[in-house]
Amino acid sequence: MGSFSIWHWLIVLVIVMLVFGTKKLRNIGQDLGGAVKGFKDGMQEAGKPGEAGQKIADGNNQTIDAEAREKNKS
Repeated sequence: MGSFSIWHWLIVLVIVMLVFGTKKLRNIGQDLGGAVKGFKDGMQEAGKPGEAGQKIADGNNQTIDAEAREKNKS
């Protein structure tokens, strides 16, 4: 009774496909893949020095994101 065999997992997969449908499962997979890709892209951008993540001190000795400051000027 330790681990499940391949037949147990196939039965579970069939039940999940019957409950959710293949289209909904495909959409969930695409959404999850897009989220992972966006996270990886965000981590690569955050690792680059001197970009939007850099901090600027304003006249009131407060630290503000450079990107937020540029948006406020517009």
